Amino acid sequence: MGFKDIWRSHPGRGRGTRRCRISGNRHGIIRKYGLMMTRREFREIAGDIGFVKYN
Repeated sequence: MGFKDIWRSHPGRGRGTRRCRISGNRHGIIRKYGLMMTRREFREIAGDIGFVKYN
């Protein structure tokens, strides 16, 4: 196992390495509960995945 085999073998850390699982965008990521999607995508499908908005 040489250097080329382990180069970038582990995922990076930080804001720029996390992406939305739907659109691939890197801004406005919601990570809570393992959602890993942008705020815009979450608002579109929140009802379908069981989130309810309370007053």
